[in-house]
Parts: sequence; C-alpha cells; structure tokens
Amino acid sequence: QVQLVESGGGLVQPGGSLRLSCAASGIIFSNYTMGWYRQAPVKQRELVEVIDSGGSTNYLDSVKGRFTISRDNAKNTVYLQMGSLQPEDTAVYYCNANAVVTFPRRYVYDYWGQGTQVTVSS
Repeated sequence: QVQLVESGGGLVQPGGSLRLSCAASGIIFSNYTMGWYRQAPVKQRELVEVIDSGGSTNYLDSVKGRFTISRDNAKNTVYLQMGSLQPEDTAVYYCNANAVVTFPRRYVYDYWGQGTQVTVSS
C-alpha cells in the first residue's frame, strides 16, 4: 500500500519560513519524480516544485528563489523549504509521487498525500 504522509504545515507570519516533509512508503522512492502542489480556496491545484529521480527540478515562477525542493532517497522523504512566505502562498500543500514505465506497456503511477495546510497571516 502506497502512502505519502506530509507534515510541517502551520501558521506563519509574512516573511517567515516553513519546511514541509513528505515521507513515502510502498514505492521504490528513488524511481519516482516527487513534487509539491498546492491548492488555495476556489483555485485549481498548481505545481509548486518537482524533483526527478536524477535531481533535476522545476518550479512555479512565483516561488523562484524562495522555495527549494530536495529529496533524501535513503529516508524516502522529499522536502520543501519555504522562505519569504507571503499571504498568497496560503494553501493546502500536497505531495505527489509520479513514475512512468514504458515497457511492456505504458503505465503511469501517480500517488497523492492527504495535504497539509499552510497559512501565511499576520
């Protein structure tokens, strides 16, 4: 059974920092692209930052220079270090694990955590 368990969310003042963690089980973690997504009220879920199995990253422009994703394959954990937080960063943050296999046929493995709330407010 695949589980992605997020932690580290909470209430923080503007300009503050938080570190989110996502512990994975039931998958070969090192094979997966791991990502953080977020969804604010009445908005669609959006990609925040992802890191592939080789360590390459991709991120939302608005978090450039403020957020950093990293992974520890030995601990099956992905992190999101968030700094200079702003009210517009307020959302539920979700961890995602994604892998695509192409042989013998194409199949997408895609898993989500339950989400952790991040609220930026004074």
